[in-house]
Amino acid sequence: MSNEISIRTAVQNDAKVLTEFNIRNALETENMKLDEEEALAGVKYAIDNPQKGFYLVAEREGEVLGALMITTEWSDWRNRDFWWVQSVYVRPEGRKQGIYSRLYNHAKSLAVNKGNVSAIRLYVEKNNKTAQSVYQALGMEDSDYYLFEEKI
Repeated sequence: MSNEISIRTAVQNDAKVLTEFNIRNALETENMKLDEEEALAGVKYAIDNPQKGFYLVAEREGEVLGALMITTEWSDWRNRDFWWVQSVYVRPEGRKQGIYSRLYNHAKSLAVNKGNVSAIRLYVEKNNKTAQSVYQALGMEDSDYYLFEEKI
């Protein structure tokens, strides 16, 4: 059995596993139950419309072990994009094996090669100290910004 992990851009055949990941992620991190049909439609839409975002998947021997999604936000101050990391999920049996690091570093390499990305950002729950330490270990820093929202 090979331990080789490869990173690639998701395709429609990944939609079911990405939906499963999103459902598990929402339940684990926010105790939120997502509607499977709606979540699947969202994943399929993202894959078909890369201008909205794209998924990267980590796989070993054809099994998807983890994923993240990148969405973009254009900044008029910088005339460049920010890439936002979203929908991060690694199967429990794949955690603490560097899978997220591989995904993030691949995304970072893509951003550098693209040439118009100002920074990579993400948001994390205030109490999720484990995730925060992972992000810091990868070179990310605490931002000067707070996140506000109004649900509509």
